[in-house]
Amino acid sequence: MASSFGRIFRLTTWGESHGPALGVVVEGCPAGIALHVEEIQHDLDRRRVGQSAVTTPRGEKDRAQILSGVFEGVTTGAPISLITYNADADSSKYDNLRDVFRPGHADYTYWAKYGHRDHRGGGRSSARETWGRVAAGAIARKVLASVGCEVFGFAREIGGIAMETFDRAAIEQNIVRCPDPAAAEKMVAAVLQAKAEKNSLGGVVEVRAIGVPVGLGEPTFDKLDALIGQAMLSIPATKGVEIGEGFAAARSTGFANNDPFVAENGRIRAGSNRAGGTLGGISSGEEIVVRVAVKPTSSVARPQQTVDVNMQPREILVEGRHDPSVVPRAVPVCEAMLAIVLADLLLLNRAARI
Repeated sequence: MASSFGRIFRLTTWGESHGPALGVVVEGCPAGIALHVEEIQHDLDRRRVGQSAVTTPRGEKDRAQILSGVFEGVTTGAPISLITYNADADSSKYDNLRDVFRPGHADYTYWAKYGHRDHRGGGRSSARETWGRVAAGAIARKVLASVGCEVFGFAREIGGIAMETFDRAAIEQNIVRCPDPAAAEKMVAAVLQAKAEKNSLGGVVEVRAIGVPVGLGEPTFDKLDALIGQAMLSIPATKGVEIGEGFAAARSTGFANNDPFVAENGRIRAGSNRAGGTLGGISSGEEIVVRVAVKPTSSVARPQQTVDVNMQPREILVEGRHDPSVVPRAVPVCEAMLAIVLADLLLLNRAARI
């Protein structure tokens, strides 16, 4: 079961939703970077369960512990290993799901592939696995900071309600992480209504990277766009990714869609950024813009039709504690995966030429 991502800056996550612990091992982080667990915890707290009325009430603190690779607050170049212990898992809520397949979940495909599955919250397929991604992403941010690169994200749309204005300072000022305060209020109301109706909502997360050096990405199969797509689609609940204008470019013309080049302050810039910061799979130096489609949470507390392992029809009620919308908590996960891709390509790019 593959659980690793990256070539030089490489992470391997491990652990299950209802197992004793979750963790990640990060290889390839250069030595000499100042790193403190509080910096990692900041991002983990933004992903953490139970942080607001629009997230699952599961009571995990998700406290990170660094086991290796950091000495006296500085990375040593050795693998960095981090762990957190599950403290509020209630596996009893899943006893009635041992032999049935939840609609919208990976229960059936895991069972069909491996012949055996962890029915407690989905095991490896649970979004609890993303703890390790966010921890690794916090380290990747430190690598990117060395060249002045920064990654941030926000909820662009939830339940069909889309942002109309952009104020970056407003993102962390509301519980859905939307840069439009007026739209944020509508999003919160929609999510709470879905929660009251025992339903869920999907949405769109947008992630941006600024200060990206020109030249990141490899021609052909390891294009920057391709790696971003793989990274985002590997996140649970994601169903689509677009970069720059994305699908809107398909409805445009070549003349309208092209970004004209201009000379500005001694460097080549794009007069617009419809390409979203990549050309030919290589970063252009412009802001990287990625949008990720996130489906509604599959676990809804309503009776649903399914079948069991004996192919017999069953009606199930999925209990437990689930997000009425995973979009707000998906923001730091999408940020982490973009940071990991860029950090990996930054280190790889050092070998591009002498």
